[in-house]
Amino acid sequence: MHPLLRRIDGYCERVGDAFWAEPLNALTNIAFILAGIAAIAMARRMDRLDGPVMFLTANAIIVGIGSFLFHTFATVWAAMADTGPILIFILAYFTIAMRAYVGLGWGRSALVMLGFLVAMFAVSAVLREVLMPVIGRSVSYLPALMALGGIGLWLHLRGHAAGSGLMLGAGVFAVSLTFRTLDGPVCGAWPVGTHFVWHLMNGLLLWLLIATLIRYGREPLRRLQPA
Repeated sequence: MHPLLRRIDGYCERVGDAFWAEPLNALTNIAFILAGIAAIAMARRMDRLDGPVMFLTANAIIVGIGSFLFHTFATVWAAMADTGPILIFILAYFTIAMRAYVGLGWGRSALVMLGFLVAMFAVSAVLREVLMPVIGRSVSYLPALMALGGIGLWLHLRGHAAGSGLMLGAGVFAVSLTFRTLDGPVCGAWPVGTHFVWHLMNGLLLWLLIATLIRYGREPLRRLQPA
C-alpha cells in the first residue's frame, strides 16, 4: 500500500473504515464553509471585499473541505489536505495582521511571519516534551493560541480596536482546543467524542478573525505618546 493511502484512526467517533464512520466530525465542517460565506456577505455589505479578505474567506472554505476529506477518507493524504489549509490560514492571517493592524509593508510583514513560523516550530518542540502526555497532539496549536492572544493584547494596549477581536478569538480558540484535547479522555463515557465541537468553535473563530479584519483592518495603529 502506498504510504499516502495508509489509514488513520485518531478520533473517538471513528470505529471502522467506512466513509461515514465519523458523521459528526465530517458534517460539522459545514461551520467553516458557513464562516466563509458569512464573511463574504459581511465584506460586501461593508464594501471591504478586498484581496486579503477574499483570500482568507476562500481559505476558510478550503479548511472545511480539507477537514471533511480527512474525517471521511481518514488517510495520510486526507490528513495533509486537512492540516495544510489550516497552517496556510494561520500564516496568512499573521502576515495580513502585521500589514493591516501594525502597519508594516508586505515585505516586512512576510519576514515577521517567517520568524513566527520558525518560532512556532521551536516552541512546539519544547512544549511537546512537557505537555504531550497531558494534552496530546493539541500541543502543536499552542504557539498559534499564544500569538493570537499576545498580539491581541498588544494591539488593545496600543488602542487598536482589533485587539479586542483578537483576544476574543484567543478565548474561543482556547475553548475549542480544550474540546479537541478532551476527545480521547471522554471517549469511554461519550462515544461520539468532542472533536466535532472543535470544528464548530473553529468555524466561529475563523469568522471572528475575518470579521475583525473587515471591521478594523483599515484603522491605523496609534503611536505611543512620549511620557
